[in-house]
Amino acid sequence: MPQHIGIVACSAEGAALCYRTICVEGSHFLGPHAHPEVSMHTYSLAEHVQCIARGDWQGVGELMLSSAEKLAKIGADFLICPDNTIHQALPYIESRSPLPWLHIAEVVAAQAVERGFRCVGLTGTRWLVDSEVYPEKLTARRLRYVRPNAAEREEINRIIMDELVYGIRKPEAVAYFQSVIGRMKDEGCDAVVLGCTEIPLIMNDLNSPLPTLDSTRLLAQAALRRAVQGAAPDA
Repeated sequence: MPQHIGIVACSAEGAALCYRTICVEGSHFLGPHAHPEVSMHTYSLAEHVQCIARGDWQGVGELMLSSAEKLAKIGADFLICPDNTIHQALPYIESRSPLPWLHIAEVVAAQAVERGFRCVGLTGTRWLVDSEVYPEKLTARRLRYVRPNAAEREEINRIIMDELVYGIRKPEAVAYFQSVIGRMKDEGCDAVVLGCTEIPLIMNDLNSPLPTLDSTRLLAQAALRRAVQGAAPDA
């Protein structure tokens, strides 16, 4: 039997895309209409944002841990979190977690190596791109990276938090991402990390100046492999 996937969710749009990917692509592994058992728990996004705004990553971690405990009680075998930003809180609570986690940045970095990329652009909330969540995992695999500049970080963060998390998709947002990614291409990047699970709602390989590393779908696919094979995707 496939393992039971537990989703520790944060924002609705990214979590929904991750959940849908697991359910739809499960048939590639298990046959028509089939997918592993999946359970999800999420606290209000407002609770996470309040902690993040005051720099309380321990508080974010406690929310993640509480979700993990609830999912463990209903039978989940391992956990994923389809939210890049709150992975900053995972080190605070991972040792106390009742279940193992797949780390979204590890999954993305492994895929970048597999596809032969050498330097990737980072996109995501300003909290994410200011952090070491991706740099730690990328440099461990000898990958280089380029962050957005200060102005780009603020505008990308606004688009994510004021538009994408509400499911609002504007042509102007697509154009802005294209301009940022185009600059990263000029700086030597050969791929871009869509490092917010909502960014794939508007950006993909068809409209991006660089090949994309879709963190949402890559995490979902890694979870499927783990569930079916019982091993981490880069083991």
